Amino acid sequence: MNRAGNTGGFLEELKRRNVFRVAVAYLVSAWLLLQVADIVLENIAAPDWVIQVFMLGLGMGLPIALIFAWAFELTPEGIKREKDVDRSQSITHKTGRKLDFTIIGILAVAVLVLLIDRFRGPVEPASPEPVTIAEETEAPAPSEPSIAVLPFVNMSSDPEQEYFSDGISEEILNALARVRELKVAGRTSSFAFKGKDQDLRQIGETLGVEHILEGSVRKSGATVRITAQLIQVDDGFHLWSDTYDRELTNVFEIQDEIATAILDQLKAHLIGLDSAPAPGAAQRTDPVVYEQYLLAKQRIYERKRLSIESAVALLDKAIAKDPAYAPAYAQRGIAALLLSEYNYGDTKQAEAEIQARLYLDKALQLDPELAEGWSAMGLYHINRPGESPQGIEALQKALAINPNLIDASNWLQIAYGNIGDNARALQILEGMVERDPLYPPGFGNAVNIYNVFGLHEKSLALLDRIRPFLPGDPQLLQSEANTWMAMGQPSKAIPLLEAALETQSSDAVMRQFFGWGLLATGQYERVLVEGHPWHKAFALNTLERPEEALMIGRKQASEGEVSTLINTLNRTSQHRLLIEFIESRWPDLAAFEAEYPDGGTGFGEMIAIARAYSLAGNQSRFDDAMARVRAAHEKSLKQGVKVNYFLANHARFLALAGDERQAIDTFSEAVEAGWIFAIRPESVWPEMQTLAGDPAYEAVLTRMVDSANTERAALGLEPIST
Repeated sequence: MNRAGNTGGFLEELKRRNVFRVAVAYLVSAWLLLQVADIVLENIAAPDWVIQVFMLGLGMGLPIALIFAWAFELTPEGIKREKDVDRSQSITHKTGRKLDFTIIGILAVAVLVLLIDRFRGPVEPASPEPVTIAEETEAPAPSEPSIAVLPFVNMSSDPEQEYFSDGISEEILNALARVRELKVAGRTSSFAFKGKDQDLRQIGETLGVEHILEGSVRKSGATVRITAQLIQVDDGFHLWSDTYDRELTNVFEIQDEIATAILDQLKAHLIGLDSAPAPGAAQRTDPVVYEQYLLAKQRIYERKRLSIESAVALLDKAIAKDPAYAPAYAQRGIAALLLSEYNYGDTKQAEAEIQARLYLDKALQLDPELAEGWSAMGLYHINRPGESPQGIEALQKALAINPNLIDASNWLQIAYGNIGDNARALQILEGMVERDPLYPPGFGNAVNIYNVFGLHEKSLALLDRIRPFLPGDPQLLQSEANTWMAMGQPSKAIPLLEAALETQSSDAVMRQFFGWGLLATGQYERVLVEGHPWHKAFALNTLERPEEALMIGRKQASEGEVSTLINTLNRTSQHRLLIEFIESRWPDLAAFEAEYPDGGTGFGEMIAIARAYSLAGNQSRFDDAMARVRAAHEKSLKQGVKVNYFLANHARFLALAGDERQAIDTFSEAVEAGWIFAIRPESVWPEMQTLAGDPAYEAVLTRMVDSANTERAALGLEPIST
């Protein structure tokens, strides 16, 4: 009883001395000061540490204020120590009333500050200066509302129901992508965070979005509960959330209903419109077929041979169970094309195209407005010589139906690159990377196109941005290797490509870059074992085995790849055979160029053809060929192409045109930009033989050989001389 009594007396003494009132007044005042400071510091762009120091100071002040309230008292004569004040003369009850009024006043001011902050609106940023493609600065963040749809979490006891939660997410994402006022993060990047407990702010920063939609799906028997919530990234504030309980009678109707409802909410919260277009109705099929289709699509996105082969097995099962399900045929056609020897598999190109066309024709027969079908048809055309215009038409139709098809955007930029419009390709790729930064073909091709324009810092910055989310990814390793190759450092590229090829040994694209690295450092014997056919023919010629190189060239030509044969015949000065090959297959050079246009990297095939006609004394055909090369190169130069292999090819053209001084200057630019060869250029490109012996040319060669030997030394190889 005595202990309880002492406790009660202590609390009464705290009240009498106004310690509780001082604590409340201090906390309310501190909170108000923090709000005012936050507004002021934000408007003067003060660094984050300033507000942190301010908070620490206020926190440390609280115990000091409480100790002061206990030990001292305010009297008419001033502040005195409490033990020196006669209790009969104490005015703590009056001081307490004043503190009460003070607290009420501070609270009123706090409410006013809250209202001002609520309605003052965001501070408008200064308008950024326009950025050209040649600048190294990052593009400004888009001003339109933006959102990422994370994969809905499967809360069901059966993990096999994952397809349903994925389907919900994808239907909503596709519906949002049709709203032009919204920037919607791509599927690949959004789904990269599946199953990961990642901070939403980090996700928002990575995907470049202001809002995130997440949710969960729980199926139990014949019912399903779906929860969705819209979150503001910068502060984690929930703008909206809702829960849907439905009978599980038709999964597609449920997906459509919920996607429409959520889209209406998103439109209202993010754009301020009262209504939204209904999402496109999903193709109906058996739930098992739909699951197989979704899994297959995700595996095709990975761009790995084993994953694509696994997708083929799933799609074959889906088609067998539902022969009328058009999307499965479209994806099956895509898989067939991606498993060709020029992509991620080893199927002969002609055979892959025949397989793919059967599936794609069937898909579009079943559904003429199937975006996936038109997208796949675009891929089919851009893989065939001279059919890039048909590919562009098909891909534009696919994107008009469904703007969210990231594959279609990727293949469209490839089509533009095929016809030498690298500026248009760059524009598409930058939009893709902004929307879907973790999509492997997107960031891989973006790195390549940055390198074409000499924007190596942008390449490395993009790779640094996505590396934390794709550690050890083969595509990322290849992209970094491509950048080092473009910068003239194959010693850094080769180990990265070796690591990538350990997991994707049949990837033809990786092997092509790997072969270039081996050629640049003079590893010809190794090329014969590990290189692409083009590289093997090059190495065989260098090793003075031209007949074997010619055999490879003829075999490649029979399969539609003519550059190996043309370059081999040119290198060995068999100009009559080269002319015979050209004139037996094309009526004129316009027809050849239509089928094999310059891709913006130097019109090497046409240069070889021009030399052949020059040696044959056919001036009109020589002039025709040279005019086509000149037009192609001027187009690339005007666009700002600066990659070293284009500059080297342009020097080759200038030498053949008789402009030897400009040829040497341009070749010097190529070497400065990272062009490395382990042999004299004129032994590969006979057009440059007129430069041999010129002191300026020989000085450039000395620099090139020094660079090559630096790279060889880094790889543990002996130095070379030319």
